[in-house]
Amino acid sequence: MKTITVVVTLLLMASVGHAQSLTASQAKAHEGETATVCGAVTSERTATSSRGEPTFINLDSTFPNQVFTILIWGDDRKSVGELPNVGSHVCVKGRITDYHGVPEIVVRSSEQLSK
Repeated sequence: MKTITVVVTLLLMASVGHAQSLTASQAKAHEGETATVCGAVTSERTATSSRGEPTFINLDSTFPNQVFTILIWGDDRKSVGELPNVGSHVCVKGRITDYHGVPEIVVRSSEQLSK
């Protein structure tokens, strides 16, 4: 009985440290939370003429009807590494924020992306 209690306690402690996993469409309801958001990459664009050269990776629907956006600033591209391809499935970890009604996560390193 004591062994079962220890195992259950360890499992509960391990699960507390993990961010919840959401679909791209669920992310809007979780603004301000840290989570993992997963979806299909539908478009990717780097705004080379914009300040900061942001790259926008849209999930589940293309701009301007994107469901969720992954934002990578130009200064962070090197530490992020290879970007997911259009048509692939990707998960991104971080704090969900809102930009003009669309939820997004800013990615600063490769550890935040899983393909």
